[in-house]
Parts: sequence; structure tokens; C-alpha cells
Amino acid sequence: MPSTHPVPSRPRERAERPRPPNPIAAKAEQQWIFTEDELLHTPSIEDGMSPADERELRRKGMNFIVQVGVMLKLPQLTLSTAGVFLHRFITRRSLVNKDGYKALHHYQIAATSLFLATKVEENCRKMKELVIACCRVAQKNPNLLVDEQTKDFWRWRDTILYHEDVLLETICFDLTIESPYKILFDMLKYFGMEHNKRVRNAAWTFINDSHATQLCLLFTSRTIAAAALYCGARLCDVSFPDEDGKPWWETQYVKLKDMRRACNYMASIYEKAPVKEGMENIYVGLRTAEDGDTISAATRLRISQTPMSPAASSVSVELTGSEQGVKRPREEPSKGDDDSATNGDKGEHAQSETTKRDAPEEEPGPKRLKTTESEPGPKQHQAERNGASVERTQGSDGEAKKATAADDDLSEEGEVEE
Repeated sequence: MPSTHPVPSRPRERAERPRPPNPIAAKAEQQWIFTEDELLHTPSIEDGMSPADERELRRKGMNFIVQVGVMLKLPQLTLSTAGVFLHRFITRRSLVNKDGYKALHHYQIAATSLFLATKVEENCRKMKELVIACCRVAQKNPNLLVDEQTKDFWRWRDTILYHEDVLLETICFDLTIESPYKILFDMLKYFGMEHNKRVRNAAWTFINDSHATQLCLLFTSRTIAAAALYCGARLCDVSFPDEDGKPWWETQYVKLKDMRRACNYMASIYEKAPVKEGMENIYVGLRTAEDGDTISAATRLRISQTPMSPAASSVSVELTGSEQGVKRPREEPSKGDDDSATNGDKGEHAQSETTKRDAPEEEPGPKRLKTTESEPGPKQHQAERNGASVERTQGSDGEAKKATAADDDLSEEGEVEE
């Protein structure tokens, strides 16, 4: 018979503390980080294209990568790398035709970026499968029959193979990209939020939506991952405790100002975007002041806000009181006294209590050596109770005195023998 009791699970070990970014990789990534003003002077915009049109072409190119990747069942990490290649290429090359220069179509750039990303992330697909998927997505027909002998097939194949070298030269053969997905998962694991489905999905959606924007050209991958976690924590009202007096973003080597700027940038794009029924917009209410106070950050749980353990002095006082309560003799009447009161022997009980209070203290006998002289031991209490019962039974003062004298004789004999 299987046991109905759940098997006790082992306590979850906290993840390793995050290490600072590699200085060489951080310096290489910093070469691809621009300001918003610098992105208004890209080659396409300098050739007469409006910034809104360029952003639209970037979004369509990323959408092409996602649709082809879904057909080829590529992981999200590969699609993210292909999106970074696409944005970096458009930053260095114009999308406007000029005299003596024929610009590439954004679909062609997207297909070449995806082909290169499958090699970098080691998720290679056959050229035939990639070309067929590109043909179907470009013509918006997922069931299109593509023959290897058609012009479309060979045109896509030659375009991808020829422009791979152009893409590599444009991005300066910089193929080392740190994915924000991996950094985000490490942060979730470090704070114990990897099983919190709502926070995890909100942060993951933030990174997915960032690929269609220029966010990868404005902030580093670590800042994007921290901003995604900040967005999910704000949505789910989750706070992370301080560590060594530092807020959680400083332990992840991220600045709060950059993190808030990234969230405000995403909110300005997707705050008014329509969402499906039953889904919530994670960007509503995400805007915050970039120069706001770090103490009032919504996702920070300061040490002073956490419940403190009781002080040592209060514990010692409580223990002292409990010890005194154990040593203090009971003053409540016993059950035998209640019975005697109900039988009308209240006078005798009062007389016996008076006799015990007036009687001198007896010296400890051989059975009372372990008790102190200032406090009566348990044997003495038992003897007094037995004496009281004898008095109630006999009902005369003479016999009670005889019993007391007999006890004194026994105690004296015990002392002499010892």
C-alpha cells in the first residue's frame, strides 16, 4: 500500500551569490551602448528615413525572426541573439537605397542574423529548412510548398550565404553576447523566485517585448534583466530584503537609475498597447521617477522592516519568573481541604493551619539533605499534608500533638544514627 503521507523534501539551498560582471565582456558590450540622442543619428535617419519608420522596420525584422524561429523550433536564447545582431547591423548600415548602394531588405537582414545566431548558440538547422521557413513567412503562407528548384528558394539561399560575411564585418565579428534570459534566471534563483509563476512570467514577457525595441542598444544585458525583475516585482507586490545593508539591485551590480530608465522606456511604448482578454498589461503603473529616493523603492525590503527576534534581557526575565513560579509554594486549598470544608470541619482545618504556621522549623533529616535550609523540600510538604490528614481524622488536639512528637522523635533518631 502506498503511503498517504507526503515525502519530506530537502530544504532548498540558496543560490551562489552573483559575481561581478567580467570586465573584458563588459567593456566589449559597452561599445554597443548608445544614448537616445545618438540613436537619432543612425545611417538610415541620416539618409532621410524618419525615426518612427526605422523603429517600425526593426520591429518587423524581429517579428520575422520570431516566426521563422517558431517554425524551426528554435529556443528563445537563439532568437534573442539574432535580434541583437539585427539591431546592431541597422545601427551601422543604412536601409535606404542610394546611388551606387542597394540597401538590404529588413527580412533579408533578419534571415541572415538568424542563420548566424544558430551557429553561435549551437542550434544549427539545415539550410533547406531555414530557406523554406523564410519563404513561407515572407509570403505569409505557412503551408506554402517550396521546391528546391524554384527561383525563390535559390534567391533566399544565396542572399543568406552571401550577406553572412557582410553581417560579420558590420558587427566587427563581435559574437560574444550575454543573454538577459540567463541573468534573469540566476536572479530569480538567487532570491528564491524561480517557482513564482506570476513574477517569472511577467519578467520573461518584459524581455520578450524588449527585443522589438532598441533597449539592447541603450542598456546592458544585466540592466535589462534587473529591469525585468523589477517590473515583475512591482506587478506582484514582491519585495526583496537588503543584504549587508545594500538593496537587492546593488547586490546584482545594477544602478537603480538605469533600471528605472529601462522600465520607463518600455512603459512609454507598451503602456497603451492592446492586450488579449484575460491578460493584464504589465506596463501600467510602471513609470517611476528616475531620480527617486532609493529608500522608498517599492521592491526593496529594508532590514528595519523585517521582524526582529526578542531581546536576550526579556528572555532572561521570563525565565526568572518561571523559576520563581516553580519554587513558590502553592497557597490554594487542596482537594482534601475542600472535602473537609463541605463536611463542616472548617474550624479544625483553620486550627491545624495555625499550628503549622506557629510551629518552629525542623532541622533537615537524612532524607532532606539535598534541599536548602531556607526552602521546604517535597518530603516536608508531604509530611505536613499527612499530619493535617491525621489531625482531621482524629479530631482532637492531644492526638495531633502526639503525632507531631512522634515525628520529632523519628527525626532525632535519624540524626543520631547518621
